Amino acid sequence: MLSTLEWSPDLSLDLPVMDDTHREFVDLLAAVEQTSDAQLMTAWRELIAHTDTHFAREDRWMRDTRFATSNCHSMQHATVMQVIREGERLDRSDIIRQMARELALWFPEHAKNMDAALAQHLKTVGYDVDSGNVALPESLPASVIQGCGSAACTPSTEAPETSSA
Repeated sequence: MLSTLEWSPDLSLDLPVMDDTHREFVDLLAAVEQTSDAQLMTAWRELIAHTDTHFAREDRWMRDTRFATSNCHSMQHATVMQVIREGERLDRSDIIRQMARELALWFPEHAKNMDAALAQHLKTVGYDVDSGNVALPESLPASVIQGCGSAACTPSTEAPETSSA
């Protein structure tokens, strides 16, 4: 049986550590989809452990570079972790297999939108993912980025313009 999600260059964000982590996620998700029911919980728990570390690292990068953890990117991480842990608690192969299919649909969009924006932000500020150092601190946003990190979904803190007619 083929996985519903396979690694492809379309998922690459040109940030090696993020790409490697995403490739591992795709491989672990494929293992869940392709394993027998007898091995399903082992594969699912491996996916949970990887995803927890994966999301925690991205959340730390966001905190380090003023991409607030209250933004919708981190909120998606928290929601996904809650759902996949619920799959472990339920321990039902039919539900876990459905969750795996849903993750395979969700992940490419998350990577292409949320993670791509984070990767670009990290490059812009010269963030070293290993040391946590910011090479270009002058490129950090003046205040913490809220919303999803784009002007379109970040609430304005400025007073609305008024007409003086």
